[in-house]
Amino acid sequence: MVQDLYILMITAGVVSLLFKLMKQPVVLGYIIAGILVGPHLFGESIISNEHNVEVWGNIGVLFVLFCIGLEFRIKNLIKSGKVAIIGAATIVVGMMGYGFLAGYYCDLSMMDSLFLAGMLCMSSTTIVIKAIDEAGKSKQRFVKGAMSILIVEDIVAVVLMVLLSSIAIKNSFEGGELVAKVGDLAITLTVWFICGILVIPTLLRKVKKHLNNETLIILSLALCLGMVLSAEEAGFSSALGAFVMGSILAETVESDRIEHLMTPLKDVFAAIFFVSVGMMINPSSLLEFWDSILLVCLIIVTGMIFFGTLGCWWGGQTLKDSMLTGFSYVQIGEFSFIIAGLGTKLGVTSPGLYPVIVAASVVTTFLTPYIMKLTIPCYNLLYAHVPAGIKNSIDERERKVEDAEALAAQATTDDKPAIGDKMLHHVRHTYITKRLLRLFIKNMTAKENEKENK
Repeated sequence: MVQDLYILMITAGVVSLLFKLMKQPVVLGYIIAGILVGPHLFGESIISNEHNVEVWGNIGVLFVLFCIGLEFRIKNLIKSGKVAIIGAATIVVGMMGYGFLAGYYCDLSMMDSLFLAGMLCMSSTTIVIKAIDEAGKSKQRFVKGAMSILIVEDIVAVVLMVLLSSIAIKNSFEGGELVAKVGDLAITLTVWFICGILVIPTLLRKVKKHLNNETLIILSLALCLGMVLSAEEAGFSSALGAFVMGSILAETVESDRIEHLMTPLKDVFAAIFFVSVGMMINPSSLLEFWDSILLVCLIIVTGMIFFGTLGCWWGGQTLKDSMLTGFSYVQIGEFSFIIAGLGTKLGVTSPGLYPVIVAASVVTTFLTPYIMKLTIPCYNLLYAHVPAGIKNSIDERERKVEDAEALAAQATTDDKPAIGDKMLHHVRHTYITKRLLRLFIKNMTAKENEKENK
């Protein structure tokens, strides 16, 4: 086991370092490292026990989703709710429909088409953030909406994994049963979040003075694994439990500290996960399915640009901001690998689908920074050639967004109640008893008060 881990980590480290020097995402390096140590390139695997790598990779998935949950903020989602919900819904529904139709016309089975649709509808949060930072656009106006859409997509991805698992196990698509499953999931999530946000933040606040880094990370991991077991007992995926506990801990005063402590652990196991992804790729199959890979890449790029731009425009953003968002989403990543692995593990997808998706992810990830550079030239070209009526609509949207920003800035200056505060006030007098809401608000705002006192 130690020898396998050494080979895996030294290979991943060297290859990822080379990719860093070439200014490419290290995720690609991890996948290449997996191909190098896997059983396909040299006829046999350098790793003596591939099952260990699979187990470590599954743990890596849990830690990645736990950390994604830690980055999820209900408050931030409320602030950009319109563009987040409409934008994510447009992208997910549009790309799933696009992917399913592509699978249908390529004579894929119903199950292959469903899983292909799920793999193509999620952009990579990690790669989008990296691409935006490297392009020097992290302070631009569109970034807030782009990040909020990615948050909603992450939530949808976790739910989608649960639904695909349910469909795959029965190997059939039953509408009534699917609706019932969604209802059960919604009720379960509601109970988990209400109980978690009412209990866990209060508990951590009371024992805060006794929590050193060692105790905090052990307690956090215990809570994460406990929720994973609860999710499995409830009939849902372990990934859902990890994400939910991360989201609950994100609302505590210790969330930033937990995230900081989890980062090295997440990076190690995430690397192992991506290496395990690479180990499943047969390079010869990439040559065999090159036409399918190009087709999937074309679907990802054109679909994400179109549906990303359309969704952000419907959500109230300017055309330029909408295009900047859409052009940054032209890749698939972590969740696509997880969904592809899920289909392979359950034995419901064709063997050729997995390498096609991974190869398409590698190609589109590589192309993302270059496609993003085309955004402004494409916007200028589009603006210059659209009819006068459409051009007036574009200009009017720009003025509305600028006026809204000015009003928001003025409201902040005048200390007027924010939209989120108004919503909480409405809920207080309509649905939730005052006593429970006081505790809820206390837990939700304790973190902000902690920051102000520092």
